[in-house]
Amino acid sequence: MSLDLPAHSRPPVSQRAPRPLNDASLFVNRELSWLEFNARVVAEAADERVPLYERVKFLAIFANNLDEFFMVRVAGLQAQLSGEIDEVPPDGMTPVQQLTAISIRTHELVDESYRIWADSVQPHLREAGIALIAPDELAAEDQALLDEHFRKDIFPVLTPIVVDPAHPFPHVRNKSINVGFVFDSPMRGTEPSFGVVQVPMPLGRLIRVPQQGLRRAYVALEELILRHASMLFPQMRVIGRFAFRVTRNFDIELDDDEAEDLLLTLQAELRRRERGQAVRLTVAGDVPPDSLQFLCRSLDLDIERDVFTTRGPLYLADMMEMTSGDDRRDLRDESFSPVYVPPLRDSDDLFETIRERDVLLHHPYESFEAVVDFLSQAAEDPQVLAIKQTLYRTGGESPIVRALQRAAELGKQVTAVVELKARFDEASNMQWARALERSGVNVMYGLMGMKTHAKVLLVVRRERNGLRRYVHLATGNYNQQTARLYTDLSLFTANEELGEDASALFNLLTGYSAPPRWNRMIVAPLGLHEAVLGLISRESEHARAGRPAKITGKMNSLVDADVIASLYSASQAGVQVDLMVRGICCLRPGVKGVSENIRVHALVDRFLEHSRIFHFANGGSDEVYLSSADWMPRNFRRRVEVMWPVLDDNLRRRVIDEVLTTLRADSAKSWQLEATGRYVRAEPGKEGKPVRSQLRFMEYARERARDTEKAVSRQLAPVPAPNQATITMEKLRKRGAKKRRKQKRRVDD
Repeated sequence: MSLDLPAHSRPPVSQRAPRPLNDASLFVNRELSWLEFNARVVAEAADERVPLYERVKFLAIFANNLDEFFMVRVAGLQAQLSGEIDEVPPDGMTPVQQLTAISIRTHELVDESYRIWADSVQPHLREAGIALIAPDELAAEDQALLDEHFRKDIFPVLTPIVVDPAHPFPHVRNKSINVGFVFDSPMRGTEPSFGVVQVPMPLGRLIRVPQQGLRRAYVALEELILRHASMLFPQMRVIGRFAFRVTRNFDIELDDDEAEDLLLTLQAELRRRERGQAVRLTVAGDVPPDSLQFLCRSLDLDIERDVFTTRGPLYLADMMEMTSGDDRRDLRDESFSPVYVPPLRDSDDLFETIRERDVLLHHPYESFEAVVDFLSQAAEDPQVLAIKQTLYRTGGESPIVRALQRAAELGKQVTAVVELKARFDEASNMQWARALERSGVNVMYGLMGMKTHAKVLLVVRRERNGLRRYVHLATGNYNQQTARLYTDLSLFTANEELGEDASALFNLLTGYSAPPRWNRMIVAPLGLHEAVLGLISRESEHARAGRPAKITGKMNSLVDADVIASLYSASQAGVQVDLMVRGICCLRPGVKGVSENIRVHALVDRFLEHSRIFHFANGGSDEVYLSSADWMPRNFRRRVEVMWPVLDDNLRRRVIDEVLTTLRADSAKSWQLEATGRYVRAEPGKEGKPVRSQLRFMEYARERARDTEKAVSRQLAPVPAPNQATITMEKLRKRGAKKRRKQKRRVDD
């Protein structure tokens, strides 16, 4: 969506003065940019080249994304209105303007998602033998069995509520599906005219039923409730019925300064947010206008702005259940198992391998199991004295948490910095915090007023030459589930400077003791923002001096106005800027005289692009940084984040030549941002064959594993006879001596 002025309202170029780099017209609104990201998700669902079950998945992702957007971002804008606070963003739009524009674009996207469902995905599912059907489509005998199931197993759980002066409109839980009934009431005002039944989601929303000609048939639970209005309200004449769903403000408001016990305060806040203000109403079915108005009055919603009518079942994310467990290869993406990287796969001692060289992992193409194995080995190793780790989103049944518990039970000093306020994971993180404490882990909650978003693991080990630190740094969370779904980079290193920085970081998080200086790490909120601005400015100086100057950045979001203005300045200086921004991008590329040297791409594919990678040409002396932080105000100022350099020359070249170059070349799943704020699909290269980066990364991982296996097999092959040898006896003696030294080190350690 373009927020630029219409062409006829702008003066001719010759009459325009140079625009200041903080001019509102140079910024795309953050919320509208996020909606365009969700539009790209919808586009994947619309693409018939995408396997059918993956299209269902993208519709589910779109629906879930929209929930979170309304629960946090739209709720925040509505709170600004009710609080009479106007926080004007760099693009200059007021909260009212933003809410209006959001409503218009969201209605378009919701309509498009249901058009895709009704006109394409649902018919193709039926062709594949899977369908969501109405109860009356069943044979009479099967309908009778379904009705009996309702009477015995569902009806006792339901609570029908009439709305009248004695029964006010009930509290409707966030994201719950409800059924509304409209009654014929000639004496309106003295008798109830409206009833509500909440759908009991613990029973499961979709009911599997037999249907001839279908492999899988389902009836939605709300349809079964609608069918039995006479049982629920036997004294009422029902003249209208429909399903509806409410989304509420689900953000958490915590004042750390006022919280004596953060854990207890967060528990209370989680209970409070269940009653947050409604921000959206979604309805399905034939809703009488007066009933819709009644619902909006009861929920304090604007009928034009906040109400969405669907052409199908509410909340399409639940439709994923229809395809769950069906592994037909032709209906899903190509199967792929992450590769366990050779340097660690072939190692009997992970500590020895990491001592010898840094190891870079590219997830999910290279397995996260290496991280789990490293931590598990550290937990069992008697020479390991201490383990310290940050935990942001760990997921359910986490092997990371189990390894930390095991280490503590074996007497090691174990510290876990748990971020309780990780949005939507608060309850899970509280559970893990308690479990860790019970095992003897020292659980901390980071700096007051800051979220700890850095992903750092530190292991301190006693070795022959003294204590040695081993560090794992990551762009993504220590979460085994998302590590198979998100693209991230992570690094194992025994570098002394990075080890000292990791120790200093944990001392900062647990004891508020910042070091006088950092060796290699750049930490937010203690200078990351300034460092990024300095790195961009340095490229501008190189460009002006005629030296190689280029910036390549991959991140999830680009919002910070100062960084955007600095990138504009670099473009004006002649720096080529290539940005890969998956989600929100408030920068406008290709604006004449401002950002002509900036290109912005966005990639939406099978895996969620999540890594943060930054390459600066630096006058010909390349620097590559990895980070947990996006370029957003919150990451720079309100979170503890880490950015660190890739110091190994080979790994640095791999990031530049393999990772970033392949991502830039993507023409199958990439979109290009125009100056108007509109995204267009990337075009294939001159050869006409589209490049799909994620498939290439899968193949790179497989090739790396195969090449190593070949090399190992060559090393294990019999040594040729002396007259055929290509290796001297002296070299063989040296190889044997090296092997004996390694074995001796293992014994000494």
